[in-house]
Amino acid sequence: MKTVVLGPEGALEADAFDGSDPEAPFAIVCHPHPLLGGTMDNKVVTTTVRALQGTGMATVRFNFRGVAASAGTYDGGAGETLDALAVAEWGTARWPGRPVVLAGFSFGAYVALRLAQVLAPARLITIAPPIGRFDFDGLKAPACPWLILQGDADEVVDSERVREWARSLPDHVRLEMLPGVGHFFHGRLPELRDRVQREIRGDDA
Repeated sequence: MKTVVLGPEGALEADAFDGSDPEAPFAIVCHPHPLLGGTMDNKVVTTTVRALQGTGMATVRFNFRGVAASAGTYDGGAGETLDALAVAEWGTARWPGRPVVLAGFSFGAYVALRLAQVLAPARLITIAPPIGRFDFDGLKAPACPWLILQGDADEVVDSERVREWARSLPDHVRLEMLPGVGHFFHGRLPELRDRVQREIRGDDA
């Protein structure tokens, strides 16, 4: 369902889905870099959204400020975090009483982690977090389960830097390094879908 969320700089273009399980959390999925063609229609984002919907969750994806029909201009992550917070508040009003799952791809992973500093998510999923491209210093691990998905053939994000960063995080944070997977998961989107769903369902098989 196409909708509009009132963000701090004006209208944010969004797409929401009510989900099949009224007891399940709702999920927010954040898209990659706005200045590099990232939108809520990115294939990694839409694959993640469909995976979460497949577990019964309500979902909302949205365009950050300055992207497509969303008002405002790029703000390096700070303003985009406020956009995501506005979407979380909108989701809490639409699906009251439900916890929130935060997910994001690349720049969206950075924003999702920033948002997790001010919310208390039920779960965090960060896909190809852009370590070395944005300042992750001072961003703490939330107390919830946190899955990091990273391809070892990523041509944008240095997978070894992600591995090193993940080692510095608490034990409840889990890194899954995916062999042969590039940044955009070309040819590997079904694997991404399956891994996200296994994470939500608690199935390690």
